[in-house]
Amino acid sequence: MTSLDSNYLDGNPAAGELSKIFALDLTAAEGQCAHCGARKRFADAHVYMQSPGVVARCPVCQHVLLRLVSVRQRVFLDLRGMTYLTLDTDHVRPSELTHSGS
Repeated sequence: MTSLDSNYLDGNPAAGELSKIFALDLTAAEGQCAHCGARKRFADAHVYMQSPGVVARCPVCQHVLLRLVSVRQRVFLDLRGMTYLTLDTDHVRPSELTHSGS
């Protein structure tokens, strides 16, 4: 067993940090790992919050899916570990999908 095996949380704790960028809850989103091709809900990811930011890893192969770091007034998001991320908007009101200033 590696140290990665015991120090992770599921994807739900990342919701607070991700809400800084996305209006929708990403924990219910489905994504595909760019490394092994596994398709899982983001809530199934292994999330590490002990870093200077958030790191989410594939629950199948442990490849990095997402990195999120907040520095002052900027948020850096790296999603290159996923080939896609899909969100179900059936339960969202149309006003929540558009920017209020548009």
